[in-house]
Amino acid sequence: MKIIVITGASDGIGAEIARQLAASHKAEVGLVLAARKMAALQAVAAQCEAFGAQTHCVPTDVGVREDCASLMAQTVAKFGRIDGLINNAGISAQALFEEVAADKLGWYEDVMRVNHWGSVWCTHAALPYLITAKGSVVAVSSLAGIVGVPGRTAYSASKFAQAGFFEALRTEMISHGVSVTTAYPGVVLTQIRQHGLNANGEALGSSGLKEDGAMTVDVCARLIIDGMNTRQREVVMTGKGKLGRWLKLLAPGLVEKMALNAVKTEFQPK
Repeated sequence: MKIIVITGASDGIGAEIARQLAASHKAEVGLVLAARKMAALQAVAAQCEAFGAQTHCVPTDVGVREDCASLMAQTVAKFGRIDGLINNAGISAQALFEEVAADKLGWYEDVMRVNHWGSVWCTHAALPYLITAKGSVVAVSSLAGIVGVPGRTAYSASKFAQAGFFEALRTEMISHGVSVTTAYPGVVLTQIRQHGLNANGEALGSSGLKEDGAMTVDVCARLIIDGMNTRQREVVMTGKGKLGRWLKLLAPGLVEKMALNAVKTEFQPK
C-alpha cells in the first residue's frame, strides 16, 4: 500500500486530489490529510474511505515548522512509510505593493512562510522516508511562479522561491530515485483568491483575477496526479502558461501585457 501525504487537503485542489487518488487506488492507498481545519479534513476523509482508502487526518499549519515535522512523524507512526508528498497548502494575496503600508508588510512574510517554507519544511521532514521508498514529491506552484503578475508581488515571490527550490532539489534527488514534480496551475475554480489577503493583510473576499475560462478543480487535480504518477519534472497546465514561458525570453514586454490583462481593472496599477 502506498502512503501519500497531502497538505491543504481540507478543500479545493487538495481535497479533490485525495478523492481522485482514493477512487483510483481504493484499498491500495493510505492518505494522510493535512490542513488547519479538522472537521473539514474529516469530511474529505469520509469521502475517501467510501472508496476503500485508508485515511489519517492530522491538523497542520504548514507555516509552523514544528507542525510540518509532526505531520511526517505521525504519518510514519501510523503507516511506517511515506511514498509520496503533495505540497499543496497555500495562501493567496492581491495587493499593489505601493498600497501596502510599512507596518503591514508582515503578511508578506506570512505568505512566504506558508507557500515556500511550508513546502520546504514538509519535504525536509519527509525526505529520508521518500528516499527509502524511491518515492515522489510534488510542489503545487502557480503560473505566477513563472511570470510575475501585477498585484501579486507577495504571491509571485513565494511561488518563484518554491519553484527554484524544487528545481534544485530535483537534480539532487536523481541519484536517489526520488521524482520531484512542480505543477503550475493557472486560474482554478477554488476559493483561494477570495480567502487571500489584501493590502492590509485581511481577507480579500473576492478574486482579483479574471476567471472566465478558469480550469475546474477536477481537471487540475487529475493533471497533478498524472504528473506525479508519470514522474514528470513539470506540469504547466495552460496553453498561455506554456506560451508565456517562452515569450518571456523572446518578448518580455508582450508577457507583461498578458499578465496585466489577466488582472481585473480595479487591481491594475494606476
